[in-house]
Amino acid sequence: MRQAPDVHQAEPIPAAAREAIEALLQSGDLFRYTAPQDAPVALLESEFAAMIGTKYALAVSSCSAALFLSLKALGLPRDARVLIPAFTFAAVPSSIVHADCVPVLCEVGADYRIDLADFHAKLPGVQAVMISHMRGHTSDMDAIMAACDAAGIPVIEDAAHSLGTTWGGRNIGTIGRVGCFSFQSYKMINAGEGGILISDDADLVARAVIMSGAYEHNWKKHKGPRGQNDPELALAFARWQNRLPLYNLRMSNLSAAVIRPQLPELARRVRDGLANHDYVAARLMTCPHIDVPAPLAPERRAPDSIQFNLVGLSDEAVQAFAEAAKAMGVTVQVFGLSTDNARAFWNWQFLGDQPDLPRTRAMLMRACDVRLPVRLTRDELDTIADILLDAMDQAMGPAARAYGT
Repeated sequence: MRQAPDVHQAEPIPAAAREAIEALLQSGDLFRYTAPQDAPVALLESEFAAMIGTKYALAVSSCSAALFLSLKALGLPRDARVLIPAFTFAAVPSSIVHADCVPVLCEVGADYRIDLADFHAKLPGVQAVMISHMRGHTSDMDAIMAACDAAGIPVIEDAAHSLGTTWGGRNIGTIGRVGCFSFQSYKMINAGEGGILISDDADLVARAVIMSGAYEHNWKKHKGPRGQNDPELALAFARWQNRLPLYNLRMSNLSAAVIRPQLPELARRVRDGLANHDYVAARLMTCPHIDVPAPLAPERRAPDSIQFNLVGLSDEAVQAFAEAAKAMGVTVQVFGLSTDNARAFWNWQFLGDQPDLPRTRAMLMRACDVRLPVRLTRDELDTIADILLDAMDQAMGPAARAYGT
């Protein structure tokens, strides 16, 4: 067996970022509002909005901060109920609690997407919907938006894992009222930490900008499309000046300097990530005990990992599979197997007592996650696939060789 690649190592940061950082360090100009105009954070916002196809962008300290600000900018009342998929990261319900709202968990199916029957059943009792495209798997946004628009319920897209994914040709994050992305190290663009909020709604963005920490008149340094002054945005800023709390969730110029040179790399990373995913998926699907859910028809994913379900395995065999793969150098995260996995809804004890969600629970007990960085070579992908298939052989015993060679 060949040596497994290190899937936790990211791509090198482009040289242009290192040059920009050195210039910032020489100037000491790290705060986004020090410069009168064209600070790296402001340039990032303009460039990201143009790339993704939206009017406004606000760069902040994390995607969690973006989600929190989205809820506050919507002006939801205290204890407003916010519908979310039960398969997401703990930061999502945490952002809702932080915003003094109440998460309402919706069932998720074996394809990692919203169970539309449960969604429609719970929608009448909520004031907002936050859709997590978990690991880039896009729920049926046509059905979700039709139902929410008819009910007058705003939709926030948690697109932390979905930068570069499209739905019917539209960039994920631009379909709902607000879209939120992550620049954490395991995302398509890596700044260690960081996030960004996008929207076409000038009033909502003005509120978010002020609450992010644009004190006094620093909001004047936030511009509209293509970095130009925007009369609608200016009116909204004037309307909310001094009327909102400041949460100080700003991004620094250092983070923006790391992010900006990576934006032109996104298309390549999306292309390579999808090719890697589909190649490994085809190999794994030769095993009858592994199922990789297919994308929905309008969806074109931008994956840097692969998720698959274990079929026909006992709890003991699931554990044996994960342990065998790890012994050979590939870490398999079975979402429901750990007692403290932050993606298993029953571990969100800060929510108090919650109704059980049997479909989601059953899925999480068999759903696996393996990182596939876009930089991996074909040989490295083969090594990962070989290890996973060999681990299944070990978990299932000699009978597992019933499938093809």
